Order: sequence, then C-alpha cells, then structure tokens
Amino acid sequence: MAPFHQHAGTRRHRRYPSDTTDAQWTIIDPLLPDPAWLTGSGGRPERHCRRSIVDAIFYVVDNGIKWRALPADFPPWSTVYNHFLAWEKAAITQDVLDILRDRVRIAEGRRAEPTAAIIDSATVKAAETVGRASRGYDGGKKINGRKRHIAVDTLGLLLGVLVTAASVQDRVAARPLLHWLKTTSGRIQLVWADGGYLGTLLGWATHVLHITIEIVKRNDDTTGFVVLPRRWVVERTLAWIVRHRRCARDYERLPQHHEAMVRWSIIRITSRRLTQHT
Repeated sequence: MAPFHQHAGTRRHRRYPSDTTDAQWTIIDPLLPDPAWLTGSGGRPERHCRRSIVDAIFYVVDNGIKWRALPADFPPWSTVYNHFLAWEKAAITQDVLDILRDRVRIAEGRRAEPTAAIIDSATVKAAETVGRASRGYDGGKKINGRKRHIAVDTLGLLLGVLVTAASVQDRVAARPLLHWLKTTSGRIQLVWADGGYLGTLLGWATHVLHITIEIVKRNDDTTGFVVLPRRWVVERTLAWIVRHRRCARDYERLPQHHEAMVRWSIIRITSRRLTQHT
C-alpha cells in the first residue's frame, strides 16, 4: 500500500504563487514521513493532504502573514502549525533540506557532500513577539533584534543556520555553527569568512575541528561596491532568504522557529531549482 500522502497531492488545485508545482511536489512528497497510522504507530488517518500542509507553510514563509491569517482554502492554521512544529522537532525539515541540496549538487556535476563552505551573518529587526531574553542590540548595524548565522556550500546552498541575539559576535556564534557543521558534514575542510571571524576562532577551528578558516578581506584602498571572492556567494544566499517576507523580520517567539523559517525558504528555492533539471 502506497503512503497516504503520496495520493493526497491531487486534492488541491494550485492557487497561489507560493504553491508547489506538480514537479516540486513529486520531489518533496517522498521525503516527508509517513503518517503514524500508516506505519502502525496508532492514530487516525489524516484529514488533510500533505501537499496542502506544505503549501500553507510556503504561503506563510513567502508572504509573512500570521499563522491565524491563513486563507480559508488551506487546512486549519492549527493543523498546519502543528505539522510545522512536529517536522522541526523531528529534524525532518533539515533532512529534506539536506537531500534537496545533495540532489542539486549532483545535478550541477558536484559531489553530494561538499568539502568547503562559506559562513556569514545578517542582523534582522525583531517584532514585539520576540522576547527580551532572545534578542539583543547590534551596535554596528544599530538594530535591535536577532542575528542569523549561516553556512553555505560553494553553490550558495544552505548547510546550516543558527539564530542568536543580535548582540552575539560572529566569532562567538561561529563555534557552535562550525561544530555542528563538522558533525553533520564530516568532509568540510575549508571555510571562507570575512574579517569579523578573526581571532582565536581560527586556531580553535584548526586544532579542534581540523577545519581551515580562510579570511577574505576587503582591500582598504577599494571604494564603493566590490564583489569579493567567495563572500558574494553567502551574501547572495542571505538575499535569497530575506526575499521571503517571514524572514525579512523576525516574528518568532523561539529562535529555533526562525531557523525553521530559513530552512523552509531554502527548501522552496532548491525544490524549484531541481525542477529545472527534470
């Protein structure tokens, strides 16, 4: 018997620009976990198809609306939100992201697992829903909010994201991000970064993680906008993320939920990119 959610994608017609295409859904559908009732774990058959759930999450990420403001043709907002939470808690969102990234790399003639990465951060303003304990002030950017630290491969595809208070320095947040990266992507040997990562981080990464961090500096004699080698790749990814309105500002009560929003934005981008190769 085929998984329920593989049949459910035909129940809803595509209405919004953020909705999955048939080609996208063919890619995403098999990567989602089977419903509990189908695997013998108990529970009742799901009332709403998985495609509608994913389309609703994409709608929130792309349009930046409140969960309670989901259009009525989607499943109830609480159902969508509960799936969002459950998939994030079970690390399904990261798994889907990883598989899609590997497939894009293979389609581009690369090995599935990268050996090099680029890291950077971006500070975003926090809405009133973000509590004082998880927000901070970035004196350089003069922004009160949070900071998202990301690692991408040389194609700009997201490897990992860590959200902290905006007051956390890049070199401090880089340690848990790089440690996670080494644990999950063991082939990473080289990481490019900007001058904000100078200091003891370089020696720590070399001796503890066996990762070489290469700093790409801006020439002091240069004026105006300049495209810097390697750094432009991660800066482009940060621009991809902020084009999704839910990520243009941080509305999430928990930093982990903002990380999930970033992952879903890149899942949307990579799944669309993959359909160009089919």
